[in-house]
Amino acid sequence: MANLIDELKWRGMIQDIMPGTEEQLKKEITTAYIGFDPTADSLHIGSLVPIILLVHLQKAGHKPIALVGGATGMVGDPSGKSEERNLLSEDILNHNVACVKKQLEQFLNFDKSLPNAAEMANNYDWFKDFSFLNFIRDVGKHITVNYMMAKDSVKKRLEGENGMSFTEFTYQLVQGYDFYWLYQNKNVKLQMGGSDQWGNIVTGTELIRRKTGGEAFAFTCPLIKKADGGKFGKTEKGNIWLDATKTTPFQFYQFWLNANDTDAEGWIKIFTFLDKATIDKLIEEHKKMPAKDYCKKP
Repeated sequence: MANLIDELKWRGMIQDIMPGTEEQLKKEITTAYIGFDPTADSLHIGSLVPIILLVHLQKAGHKPIALVGGATGMVGDPSGKSEERNLLSEDILNHNVACVKKQLEQFLNFDKSLPNAAEMANNYDWFKDFSFLNFIRDVGKHITVNYMMAKDSVKKRLEGENGMSFTEFTYQLVQGYDFYWLYQNKNVKLQMGGSDQWGNIVTGTELIRRKTGGEAFAFTCPLIKKADGGKFGKTEKGNIWLDATKTTPFQFYQFWLNANDTDAEGWIKIFTFLDKATIDKLIEEHKKMPAKDYCKKP
């Protein structure tokens, strides 16, 4: 199996990593998951980063699970948010989940004959019959309020003027239970995600440790930022979507074409599967003749 962590490190795709994660990946085929939030009926290019993480994982011989948050989508993740978002109706959420699943199936190999075939999961399947009393008894008692309050996503909201609802406060327990359920039922030992998810992810590893005595692992990818300070994946017209009816192929192409040189050097490592030698050569050639000069070539 290829060394996944080495591959991701040179691409600039590792931020936080739990001790023992690299050793686990070297030891055996490891099942890992990333959660996708169905707040819209399409993913956007910010979602490409976690999708690409799953593709790298599968290419390295490990088994990816793409979790669509049918249940967590009903709650709303407070990470990186300054105020609570509007909750979606069940019909809209189910529509979004179906659309997101369809998009994810275009990137991963779901051939069941493979030892590391990709799988889809929806956390609504295990939360729909989970009563509130059972949840606070079976999950809540294992994680202290002190532990939950120490998370950055909670601290920032509590310090802000809008505060935080109990619904959002419990989000990390709900996401933590996802990891525990997948660990118990799908042998999932690793969760990956954006760096803003670190607090939620380690709550899952802690829940697994406290409920089973087992060991689980995690790493995160840095959030993509633009050199000019603008938000990645946003234009004057809004999000760049992966759905061609929301963002046309021409608009999608133009977004990448308009990237400045500094951003392009980082993005070519993240958003392509070219090897290191090829990318280093392209960057070196580009530095000798920047785009503005390249366009003047006869």
